[in-house]
Amino acid sequence: MGILEKIGEIEREISRTQKNKATEYHLGLLKAKLAKYRAQLLEPSKSAGAKGEGFDVMKSGDARVALIGFPSVGKSTFLSLMTATASEAASYEFTTLTCIPGCILTHPVV
Repeated sequence: MGILEKIGEIEREISRTQKNKATEYHLGLLKAKLAKYRAQLLEPSKSAGAKGEGFDVMKSGDARVALIGFPSVGKSTFLSLMTATASEAASYEFTTLTCIPGCILTHPVV
């Protein structure tokens, strides 16, 4: 059901509903929905940019660290050396385009 069909259905519901004190709240909800759908018709969706896939890292350990820096400075190489992740590294900028979660395990010295 598209937005135009939803608007038409709400308008029909408003015209069928008697206007009295008992139905004021229901009519108010219908008018709010109608305004929301009309605004969606007039304004384009705000998701113009493509969004990447997200990820979730389970909370464990003592800290979370994010590596942020200029392109081609060795963030992916450092992450690959310190963790068991396979992060792509190349001689051109912006090789790693997604977030790579990794976990550094510390072992007690015996």
